[in-house]
Amino acid sequence: MLLKRLSLAALFSLTMVGCTTAPNTLAVNTTQTLIQYERNKSDLETKSFILSSGDRMVYAENANVTGEPLLLIHGFGGNKDNFTRIADKLAGYHIIIPDLLGFGESSKPIAADYQSEAQAKRLHELMTAKGVASNLHVGGNSMGGAISVAYAAKYPDEVKSLWLVDTAGFWSAGIPKSLEDATLDNNPLLVNTKEDFYDMYDFVMNKPPYIPKSVKAVFAQERIANKALHADILEQIVMDGVEERARVIAEYDIPTLVVWGEKDQVIKPETVNVIKDIIPQSKIIMMQDIGHVPMVEAVDQTAEDYKAFREGLKK
Repeated sequence: MLLKRLSLAALFSLTMVGCTTAPNTLAVNTTQTLIQYERNKSDLETKSFILSSGDRMVYAENANVTGEPLLLIHGFGGNKDNFTRIADKLAGYHIIIPDLLGFGESSKPIAADYQSEAQAKRLHELMTAKGVASNLHVGGNSMGGAISVAYAAKYPDEVKSLWLVDTAGFWSAGIPKSLEDATLDNNPLLVNTKEDFYDMYDFVMNKPPYIPKSVKAVFAQERIANKALHADILEQIVMDGVEERARVIAEYDIPTLVVWGEKDQVIKPETVNVIKDIIPQSKIIMMQDIGHVPMVEAVDQTAEDYKAFREGLKK
């Protein structure tokens, strides 16, 4: 029973799971086994691509190359495995889930530009190389949502739809009370210790999946090791608004689904009002009792809502 519970939940940390430094070798090996089990169940293969900059981008891709391509972009501190379990529910699409530069197994150049447009350009380079850039559906969570907006604004003729999940970058909505006093030295999204990770895990989700502390401790290691880089990336993110770019989405009438957890403590749920004002054609779905990561907390409902949205595009 424990193995089953772990296999359903272990990959849903907001951190890279491929670390090799951890407090317990058995926990590391168990975690790696469970992560690979979930990737296999979702028919995901891990691949890599060398960008023109020389940096390496690692990504997961399913085998459904005849399906419409769907690019899924993780949030701050996350990686491709944030979408692994829901990928199983979206198997009708050709799914591509990268580790953004700075996260997961991708390169982590210290001096890189990590703002949304720079990340969007890198993703477009990958999509072009794979031959799917001209007919692409794009979705992202949190920071990945802001990158999705930047991607669609820069390549509006190529993006067929947007899926924005508790997206960042619409900063005129303000910040939640839970982060009003946050700094780069004291921030629930930055991890100095495994205890910080335990707190962060509960902070970002209202209904976090069960994961034993021994496995969370494995997840915490990469976040601890890359705390300085993540602090720099976070500083870039909070200065990077996407509201003007979003007006291009409205101009091109790109179909947009906005999903938000009503219990989000990271980005204010009222942000949906700002998005609706800027992107009038957007459809809004509020999820009760869900936090910042709906595709982790409510896998089935999040997937069903997205598939219904995609079906609606055919009418």
